[in-house]
Formats: sequence, C-alpha cells, structure tokens
Amino acid sequence: MTLSLDANATEPLRPEARAAVLAALDLPGNPSSVHAEGRAARRLLEDARATLAARFGARAQDVVFTAGGTEANALAVRGLAAGRRVLAGATEHPAVLRAAPGATLLPVLADGRIDLDALRAALAGGGPALVCLMAANNETGVLHPIAEAAALCRAHGALLHVDAVQAAGRVALDLGVADSLALSGHKMGGPKGAGALILRPGIDPAPIIAGGGQERGRRGGTEPLPAIAGLAAAAEAAQPDPRLARLRDAIESAIAALAPEARFPGATAPRLPNTSAITLPGVPAETQVIALDLAGIRVSAGAACSSGKVAQSHVLAAMGMGADAGCTIRVSLPWNVPDDAAERFVAAWAAMRAQTRQRAA
Repeated sequence: MTLSLDANATEPLRPEARAAVLAALDLPGNPSSVHAEGRAARRLLEDARATLAARFGARAQDVVFTAGGTEANALAVRGLAAGRRVLAGATEHPAVLRAAPGATLLPVLADGRIDLDALRAALAGGGPALVCLMAANNETGVLHPIAEAAALCRAHGALLHVDAVQAAGRVALDLGVADSLALSGHKMGGPKGAGALILRPGIDPAPIIAGGGQERGRRGGTEPLPAIAGLAAAAEAAQPDPRLARLRDAIESAIAALAPEARFPGATAPRLPNTSAITLPGVPAETQVIALDLAGIRVSAGAACSSGKVAQSHVLAAMGMGADAGCTIRVSLPWNVPDDAAERFVAAWAAMRAQTRQRAA
C-alpha cells in the first residue's frame, strides 16, 4: 500500500468538502441570475463567503473568490502595488515573486525566517511599500514572524500581504494584522480550482480579471460554485492537529539517530506541524524521490509547482545551504496520515540511504 506524504502539494479531499461539492453540483443556476435557480445558487455562494469570513476573522464582503492561491496572490500583489514599492521575502512562493518581477527581495536568516532588521531598513529607505510575506513556507514549513513584520509595516505606512496558502487549517490563523490574506482550497482538503483573497476593510485591489462585475467588481467570471462550496467546507473542517507534529518529530528523531549526516533545514524555527525538510548530503533529491516512490512512499523535492521538474530550490539557497539545497526532500503529512506513517517512512528512507551508500562505495 502506498503512503502519500506530499500534503503541501495537495491535501486529500476531505469528506465534508466532497459532500459540499456534490450538493452544489445539483444547483443549476448562475449566482448572478435573479430567478429562483439563480437565487438558490447565490445563497450557497454567500453562505460559503460567510463561512470563510467567520473562519478567518473578516467581513463577508471582504472575501473575494478566485481560481486558487496563485490567483489570490496575484490579485493582491498586482492589485495593491500601484504607487508602492514591492518588498518580498527571498523565500516567497513563485506565485508572489512572478507577480512582482521588480520586487526587492528581503533576506532570510539561516533558519528560514525573515530578517526583520533587513525589513526595517528596506521600509525606511524609500516611499510607500507593499510587503509580501508568507505565513508558512511551502518547502520547509518555517513560520515567519508575521506580527512583528506587521508592526514594522504599520510604523512605515506599508501594506502587508500574507500568503497563507500553506498555513491555513494547519496553525491558528486569521486576517489579524495583515491587509490581505491568500488562501487555496485544495491545500486545506478541498477541491482544486478555488481560492480566496481576504481583505482588511478599506483595502480594495484593482481587478486583474475584468468581466461582468462578479465579486463586487474585483474578479470577473462566473463563480465555480461546487469548488467554492468545497473550499468553504474544507476550511471549516481543517483544524490544527497535534498528532501531525508528533509524527513529524518521530520521523526526524529516528533519522537523526540513524544518519548523523542528515540535516533538517528550518528545524530550529517555528514550523508547520506537518512539514519536514530532510537533507541527505551527496544524494540528489531526485534520486531520493524516485527511490522512495519505487518503495511506495510519495514525497517531493521542494515545491510541486515546476511542471514535474526537480529544480534547485530558491528557498534553500536563500537559507545558505549551498550544494546541499539539491539534496533535500520535503515530507508533508496529510490530515488523514496513518499512525504508522513514521515507522514506514523511516524504514523506506533507511533502505534508500543504504542503497545510495552501497552504490557510492
């Protein structure tokens, strides 16, 4: 039986989300229509909006549905950047970095957290700014000090956009001190194809998709009601689970005892409870992923957003890992991970390590 430990790429569909999707499929109306079928669809859409607002501490009218986390990030970055410098953490997701190709990159510390002194200096060095900082890194699970960064932004009149795609549902999180918050449905156990941008009152990004005035003019196009219903159900069901941290820690403890050369980037910083980056020096990440896949264990090398390619991680490079950046895999535990996952993974990893050492001998 295979064991999928790649939840940061996509979580398994939650039963609550599946039920919500199926129910929404039975509603034929367009939410923008005024007849009975359209009004029924509109009620479901607005119920989903209210669910997300309540879950993440916002007003319903400030929830904008998108096609996913990438679009939510792009809407925030492109829609709020006019007249502002864009400052982004060096370990941000490409969805943010490619939405602002001229952004000033802020360095991170060796543990992966944003360098607050560098942020302070960058904010003091120019005019109005938009700061982009992810709540949790998708490759290492490292949690950035969002509250401290937000205080700096407020002191300098800057806006703060938080990519919360990986953090939502895994750690306590709400809009809080951010000006905008990006979410993705399938990262919480919902269906692919729906996301949301949650805004602080008074924040109104310029649309990047024009259309028929949907989403209060912020995002044109008929809303994908089944995917949105599944997103809302998943967001409501996804809650922090201490079991994941125990399994993650068991994996790291066993590997550290087995292989003294192994490293765990970001392990000294606060992290998502489900995520571990594991470095095996001298063994390319692609080799590790393939060997584990043949053993029935599904993991990844960095982010799962590069058209199936294993590329050098800009995240690990920014953390100063050098050549070891290419020898690091990501283990991310799903919400329904079995209790024996740590034992099974460690056994497969140990066999993979033994094979690679034998070949090198």
